[in-house]
Amino acid sequence: MDQTRAHENHNPDLLRLIPETATNLIEIGCSSGALAREYKKLHPNCNYFGVDVDSKYVQMAGRYCDETLVADIETVDNSFFTQHKHRDCWVFGDTLEHLKNPWDVLQSIRGVIPSRGAVVACLPNAQHWSLQVRLSIGDFRYEESGLLDRTHLRWFTRETLQRLFLESGYNKVECFPRIFNEPAKNKFIPLIGEMAKTAGFDPNVAINDALPLQYIIRATPG
Repeated sequence: MDQTRAHENHNPDLLRLIPETATNLIEIGCSSGALAREYKKLHPNCNYFGVDVDSKYVQMAGRYCDETLVADIETVDNSFFTQHKHRDCWVFGDTLEHLKNPWDVLQSIRGVIPSRGAVVACLPNAQHWSLQVRLSIGDFRYEESGLLDRTHLRWFTRETLQRLFLESGYNKVECFPRIFNEPAKNKFIPLIGEMAKTAGFDPNVAINDALPLQYIIRATPG
């Protein structure tokens, strides 16, 4: 199956979450290299390694990354992680949801990452109000991009994506929502609150968790 189409835009929220002290970064799913481009503008002396399964994307990323590699992070052997034990920031921009077993990948990184290091990631929110609406009418059709991107293999909510990192050995997990202007939500958000209340849960929590389109995560060993 073809990968999500590459573009030249970067995720500014993900960029802000990368520790300013990071000097040896590795991005899994680097696509066109847009994030590397922007981080290198701020920190020109850093070393930025880009990895992607698509050779065409890796060629594009080579414009901005110091080093690149065509590889599937789920099929590399353990030596790959050992070779990159000096990397103090691992970046997953809209990548973990495409993996068969993101737990294994995060655990492998946890085994080598320096104590001062961090993993930063962006993941879609499976609890987003629009998905809840579509599920209510049975309209769960895959699309070329977005929340129902046909290449997504894993689905997470705020709670379960935090568990993803905690269960993979990270002791501190920071989670930040990405909320966009979506006027259509106003018709459905009250109903989501009522549904949560009927189920015996806090409606305010359910409403807040239905607003983000994505979450940005920063996880550290301790």
